[in-house]
Amino acid sequence: MPFLIILAALGFLALMFGPQVWVRQTMRKHGEDRPDYPGTGAELARHLLDEAGLQHVSVEVTEDGDHYHPDEKAVRLSEENYNGRSVTAVAVAAHEVSHALQDRDKYAPLHIRQKLVLQANMVQRIGIVLLTAAPLVFAVIKSPALLVVEVLAALAIMATTVAVHAVTLPTEFDASFKRALPALASYIPVEDMPAARQVLKAAAYTYVAAALVSLLDLRLWLRIFGR
Repeated sequence: MPFLIILAALGFLALMFGPQVWVRQTMRKHGEDRPDYPGTGAELARHLLDEAGLQHVSVEVTEDGDHYHPDEKAVRLSEENYNGRSVTAVAVAAHEVSHALQDRDKYAPLHIRQKLVLQANMVQRIGIVLLTAAPLVFAVIKSPALLVVEVLAALAIMATTVAVHAVTLPTEFDASFKRALPALASYIPVEDMPAARQVLKAAAYTYVAAALVSLLDLRLWLRIFGR
């Protein structure tokens, strides 16, 4: 029985962290410097934005992970992708620029995601407050049923984060394969396109990896209240 428990725990951890590890390894695998490329990730992003008539969208370096901020109209790249000349750098840059193109085209899934993200952030804060208050409520009211209802409600609210990540997939796949991949076809050698496809696939699944880690967070809360 202990062996089965250990095996189940290892399988659970692999499910939770496996996609995240795969994303990072894929990015690292194709992160080798390519001096033959005509520009860095930032330079490609600037070129693609200007070509699309989006001169008002800035390209910035960030420590918060590669992303496009629709409210501030900014493509933000990590330092290694901003200054890097690699398959990973240019593919990630093209992917984030594609979100700017979605914003320009009023691509509905992108804007739906942004609204859901704002709502999820709000309800997650409420969920954390409920979880924190649960023991105090139980101590004052002495109602186990109320405690169970409060904890279940809080966990359900926090689970909205997982739901938000799930609905991002159409947006990510549109950015990677309908927009970024064709743009890269005229920028990098044809023999590098399979590697670029792998990086774009990893970029699209970044949110799936984040969603699985969110599930682990929920289970940690369950363990806390299961004691």
